[in-house]
Amino acid sequence: MARTSVHEIEIKRSRFLCALAPVPSEEAAREFIAARRRAEPGARHHCHAFVLGPDGRTQRSSDDGEPAGTAGTPMLEVLRRRELTDTVAVVTRYFGGVLLGAGGLIRAYGQSVSDAVEAVGVLEHRRLSLVEVAVSYDRAGRLENDLRASPYLLRATRFDELARFEVGLAPGEAPAFAGWLADLTNGEAATTPLGDHWVARRPGKGLE
Repeated sequence: MARTSVHEIEIKRSRFLCALAPVPSEEAAREFIAARRRAEPGARHHCHAFVLGPDGRTQRSSDDGEPAGTAGTPMLEVLRRRELTDTVAVVTRYFGGVLLGAGGLIRAYGQSVSDAVEAVGVLEHRRLSLVEVAVSYDRAGRLENDLRASPYLLRATRFDELARFEVGLAPGEAPAFAGWLADLTNGEAATTPLGDHWVARRPGKGLE
C-alpha cells in the first residue's frame, strides 16, 4: 500500500468509508483500527481486514456486528486477490435506512476496499541485489539513458570523481546485466555489490 487514505462510496444511502494504511505488524494494524473507531464514533460498524508478512501468512478479519461473512471476509479477499501485504483496511459503515441483504453487503464491502485500493495505489516490494556501477563522465549520459530504458531498475545516481549508478537486479539477472554493461561500456564500467535490499516501487513506475 502506497500511503494512508480514506475513500468513500455510497450504496442505497449507506455510506462506506474505507481507510487503508501500510502497517509493519499486527499491533500497528490494531492501533489503526482503534484510531478509525475514534475518528468515526457515530458509526455502528468498523469492519476490518489485514494481511501481514512477506508471504502474507498473517491474515485477520472482522465483521464487527454485520452478519457473519458479509464484511471482513470479502474485504480480506480483495487484499488477497490484489496480493497486498503489510496492509490494513477498515470500512466504516453509516447505515442509510435501506437493508442491503447478505449479498448486497458482501458486494458493498468488497467494492469499498477495491475502489479504495484503486484510488490510493499500491507499492510493489521486491527483494533486489543492488550493485553500484561507476563510469567516467563521458560515458555517463548514454549509460543513464540506457539504464532508464532497460529492464534493470535504476535506484539512485551520484556524481563525484566518477558517475555512479545504483542498480537493482532481480534474482538471476546478474549474468545478463554484466554482459549488457560490458557491451555498452566496452568493459570500462566498474561494479561494486551493495547487498540485497527490499525496494518499493509503484508497478510500472519509478521508486518511491
